[in-house]
Amino acid sequence: MTTVNPLVARTVAQGLAGRRPASTADAVRRVVALQAQDVRANRLAVRARTDGLTRADVDSAVTSGEVVRTWAMRGTLHLLAAEDVGWIVALLGPRFAHGLRGRRSRLGLDDDLSTRGAELIADAAATPRTRAELVETLRAEGIDLDPRTQAPAHLIAYAAMTGLIRRGPDRSDDEPTYVRFGGLPAVDEQRALTRLAERYLAGHAPATAEDFATWSGLPLGKARAAFKDAEEPPEPADPGRTVRLVGHFDAYLLGYRERPVPAEHTRKLQAGGGFIMPAVLVDGRAVATWRRTRGEIDVEPFGKLPKGIGDAVEAEIVDIARFLEG
Repeated sequence: MTTVNPLVARTVAQGLAGRRPASTADAVRRVVALQAQDVRANRLAVRARTDGLTRADVDSAVTSGEVVRTWAMRGTLHLLAAEDVGWIVALLGPRFAHGLRGRRSRLGLDDDLSTRGAELIADAAATPRTRAELVETLRAEGIDLDPRTQAPAHLIAYAAMTGLIRRGPDRSDDEPTYVRFGGLPAVDEQRALTRLAERYLAGHAPATAEDFATWSGLPLGKARAAFKDAEEPPEPADPGRTVRLVGHFDAYLLGYRERPVPAEHTRKLQAGGGFIMPAVLVDGRAVATWRRTRGEIDVEPFGKLPKGIGDAVEAEIVDIARFLEG
């Protein structure tokens, strides 16, 4: 039996190769979550994993609540299917909220102030509110946060990690809003860890416990314990040559301990400060970065590109334009 190249198998697991779904929620559900601190990049991550959608379709799925942006893996913003938000935030959110306690304290947000501020934010977010509007609400209640600092962002993130709010629909200029979430369900930690590990493997295999820890932000010991009880999915069929252009912070580039790029080119993909460049993937390996300037996409190869991929790269460029214009 032919063994599929591990990188190719990962592209199939992530929905980047082979048959792709036709809905935002299905694409997100497949990989558990997609990085979402950059809304434009988040939309492109959905495009790469679906067939025929447009940016308007992604925005509609967010507006309807079919998918939700909130703080999850590693304490960072992700896009999740609506049915996964509660149990995943219940499992991960309080852990990361506690881990950021020192940073909040240095910003003048002690435990009591954080708790009171988060409750005020949740009350105000009965209807969608921007960060600026929430800061004004807090000021009216005697909590004066300097909007030029990171204090408002950290308090909003704390409210989300503790299950009081989540991101709402973006305004027309991509300005985010926040809405009340309503608390977290009770979860059995070990069962939830195993469930998360199985979901991770379904959308990322082949992968290791170390990869799972890197992706989730969980301690390695807990990641290994979860992997012991998780079943790894069967090896997929080889999808044939696949070329895909993925955007900044794509889940394929952040979902594992090591980047899928030759070591000598790692810095071209990871530009520093956690900034991950858009990449051209050929059979799961990053062979170039790309950037979009004034509507045009320029590809910057790491070296000599594989033969015969020109038409496929061009097709991806055309599809990105179609997606963004829709």
